Parts: sequence; structure tokens; C-alpha cells
Amino acid sequence: MTSPIVEIEGDIDTDELNPFTMILPQDGHDNDAIPQQQQQQLYFLQAINCNVVIRQLPSQGLSFQLWPAATILVTLLENIRSGSTPFSGLFKRQEKGDSLPLSILELGSGTGVVGIAAAAILGAKVTVTDLPHVLPNIQFNVNANSKVLEQQCGFVDVAALSWGENQHMEAVGRDYDLILGSDVVYHDHLYDPLIKTLRFFLLGGGKKIAFVMAHLRRWKKESVFFKRAKKLFDVQIIHTEPPSNGSRIGVVVYLFTGKR
Repeated sequence: MTSPIVEIEGDIDTDELNPFTMILPQDGHDNDAIPQQQQQQLYFLQAINCNVVIRQLPSQGLSFQLWPAATILVTLLENIRSGSTPFSGLFKRQEKGDSLPLSILELGSGTGVVGIAAAAILGAKVTVTDLPHVLPNIQFNVNANSKVLEQQCGFVDVAALSWGENQHMEAVGRDYDLILGSDVVYHDHLYDPLIKTLRFFLLGGGKKIAFVMAHLRRWKKESVFFKRAKKLFDVQIIHTEPPSNGSRIGVVVYLFTGKR
């Protein structure tokens, strides 16, 4: 599987990355005092012969940067569009009304690249979500790609979703065909809120929904999340990406469904 991204600056050290400290401002300054050094990244989506441009603001924290798992998930979406994967059926409406667009929810959207790409590649209606302070940059990226989305009959809505918060979860609703996420398992204090969120969407309604998650392992303690998740969900690996860019570990794509 080849990467659609033109350039990602720097490499990720799977041993040294500390997401918690990276989120915090340096030297006691608040975020307003940090220069917003913008980086523009260009994705070429071969499946639709279009470019998607994404603005990053690295000084603002993890949620404002592109990460390898997102890139792999975008490529996976392209392969699904071409029908070259054995699980393309996941990306089709599961009920009557197949003429309606696929409805997708993305958790922890970050820059919004996966949700924007999903809407463009699949002509889907996508709700991208993250913490409230992340949303303005996501909306910027959605607006920057509005022409591509319009051409491909895709639609992206931006909404706040703090994991485990009932008010936020109820607000975005459960009427989805699929849930996506990439690099959402990165700190242990988020494991329980994420599992609570997955319970709400995957187990809380009458409709069977699957969660497709691209993940790059960084910590041994991440096994705690998967042990807890497997008590509630069937979890299987649907794709493994070989390591690249000097990393010792490749991205793994998981499928979560409610236990039979």
C-alpha cells in the first residue's frame, strides 16, 4: 500500500514520543503566546484524481498534526473505492435505501484529513469530531476542500465530541453506517472514555455499526486498552502495514464490532 501524502516533515520515534507533554505549552506560556507555524500538506487521491490540502498547526499540539495511521486509513479508503479489499462491504449502507450516501462518524478527527478524504472518495456524509478547541482548524480544512467535496458529492459536518460525555454523544446521534478513527489510542487516561464512547455507538442502538481504527503502537501499556475492549467487542485485524520511514513498527487497522 503506497502513501498518498506528498510530504510529512520529520519522523516519529516510537520509543520517545510522549503525547501528554507534547500537548502542553512549553515554558509556562499559554497557547495564544505560541506562534502558529502553519504547514500545508497535499494529498493526491488517485481514486478520484483530486488533491486534498490540509493545514497543520504543530505548535498547537497533537490534534493539529498529521500522523501515519491517518495516512494509511486514507489509502485504505482509496483501495475500498477501487474494490481491491476483501472488506469493502463495510463501506456500504447496511439497510434499505442504498441510493442514500454512506453516513460516517469519525472520532478524534485531528486535522480532519480522514473524514474529508472519506467524504470525497466515497461520496459520503461524514461527521468529523474532536474537542471544541480543535474544531476551527478542522473547519478551515473542510472549507479549503469544499470544491473537491462538492465535485464528489461528499459532505462534511464538524461537531464537538468529548469522549464519554453523554451530552456530546447524544448531540451527534447514532444514525451512522460506520465509525472511523486513527491514532486515537495514545494515552491511558483516554482508554475508559474511548471505550465508553464505543459502547454508546456500537452497542447502544438497534443498528449494527462497526468501528475501523488505524493504530500505530507506541506504548506497551496500550495492551490494557485492547484487553478492556475485547471484553465488549469482537476485535480483529483487517490490515497490517509494513514499517516505513525508519520506524520499527507498522500501522495496524482493526475492526471493532459488538460481540455476537
